[in-house]
Amino acid sequence: MARDVTKTKLNLEPYQVILRPLVTEKGFHKAERHNQYAFEVNRLANKDDIRQAVEEMFDVKVVSVNTQNRKGKPRRTRFRTGRTKAWKKAIVTLDPEHRINFF
Repeated sequence: MARDVTKTKLNLEPYQVILRPLVTEKGFHKAERHNQYAFEVNRLANKDDIRQAVEEMFDVKVVSVNTQNRKGKPRRTRFRTGRTKAWKKAIVTLDPEHRINFF
């Protein structure tokens, strides 16, 4: 018997989906040349949630969303070892007519 695989829809507000923009040198290059912007997003959010949140928050048209699940890095303090928190990165490509101005 096959199990029922249905996606559960999370009712997250846009500010709960997008946690912060990733402001890096590579990010600025992609924004200028390819109209792509990088964000740290909620780990439970899917591509549809991210698309809706970006379109609502910045009033732009999203063409595509690519996501990456990033592992936490190992860290040591004296005698203890631990890990930093795992996080999710989203790279959002906008329609050529639209831009997001961070600064």
